[in-house]
Amino acid sequence: MQAIILAAGKSSRFWPLNKQHKSQIRVLGKSLIYWTIKGLSESGIRDIIVVNSSNSSLEKELAGEKFDAKISYVIQKKPLGTGNAVFQAKDFIKEPFFIFWPYKVTAKEIVKKILDKYNSENSQVILVGTKTNTPWDYGILKFEGEKVIEISENPKPGQEPSNVKVLGTYFLYPDFFDYYQNIKKHHQEDLIDVLNLYIKNKKTGFVRLEKEPPSLKYPWELLEILKIMMNSEDFKQFISPKARIGKNVVINGNVYIGENVTIGENTVIYGPCFIGKNSKIGANNILRGPVNLENDIITGAFTEIKNCLIQEETHFHSGYFGDSIIGRNCRFGAGFVTANRRIDRASIKSKVKGKKIDTDLSYFGTVVGDGSRFGIQSGTMPGIFVGSECLIGPGTLVFDNIKDKTNLFTKFKFQRKK
Repeated sequence: MQAIILAAGKSSRFWPLNKQHKSQIRVLGKSLIYWTIKGLSESGIRDIIVVNSSNSSLEKELAGEKFDAKISYVIQKKPLGTGNAVFQAKDFIKEPFFIFWPYKVTAKEIVKKILDKYNSENSQVILVGTKTNTPWDYGILKFEGEKVIEISENPKPGQEPSNVKVLGTYFLYPDFFDYYQNIKKHHQEDLIDVLNLYIKNKKTGFVRLEKEPPSLKYPWELLEILKIMMNSEDFKQFISPKARIGKNVVINGNVYIGENVTIGENTVIYGPCFIGKNSKIGANNILRGPVNLENDIITGAFTEIKNCLIQEETHFHSGYFGDSIIGRNCRFGAGFVTANRRIDRASIKSKVKGKKIDTDLSYFGTVVGDGSRFGIQSGTMPGIFVGSECLIGPGTLVFDNIKDKTNLFTKFKFQRKK
């Protein structure tokens, strides 16, 4: 069997972490697409086609990785929708195949459920779905008894055929491409049109998941992926013999400490926690898992980090960082604080493409793009996004999203008495 991984597109709703494809975010020292491919290959899928964009660095990034599978790459030259992206892999597909998004780190579990359905029912197409409380935001499955007969795209409230949404994971046969070529009109959402034609003529199976794996539509969903990965068999406790651990350091739970890591004295680490190679953790730090620090992270004395995913080469002087995702090569001056909970304890809302979205999180700090810098005693309010290459001045408290390459300073007026 084969698989298509869809890794093209601009990921506009994933700002400010979309300078590269969102599947290149690193967890446990590897990109999300690495973990997806690993799960597929361990499921016996040995022929995988990655569809990416013309300016993508995915192929270069994965070149040094070793998989028990053949990886091929094709380009979607223009962002013409998911159906068009799948069609780019047509010449490679000779067997029944899976379609996966590149950040499905639970791919191994999902493949098993699909194959169990395939082997028990000999289905020619298998859809995967789960319940949703907002059916108008998704493709919703229409059933006849237990049989799927149609997908209704973004039905109006009150007109939804069920409360089960289809996930972006499919099992299909190669003749699917004939159906795609024969539809009258191609558009951004034409994959649903083709699937509706296909399931009318094919024996269709359905796999219902009790809990949806994170869709990674929005940046805060990375926090759920972090929890999944740190509770997976891929996260193993390890302390490198080349690590230097200071006096009175306390380590509780599952903790990975990479090569050439330095842990300052009196630091307390509550797992699960991953600390990438060449990182330097200062004295008197508190790390409260799940915490993921990629390679070359530096923290100063008296830094507290709780439930965070931090990318490579970011440095912290001191402060509190809670329930946040921070990009590569950022700098935080002394005394930085993320507010990660509303004072009224209500669910935190974040602004995405100008629209406020309820995150359904009561704890959520900030998301910061690559290369941004923060002066001393600065901070962010809950659910705030700061773009890439921003400069936030000392004493500045950020109350709203900040666009890429923005300089934001608070002006202070002083009065001198004679």
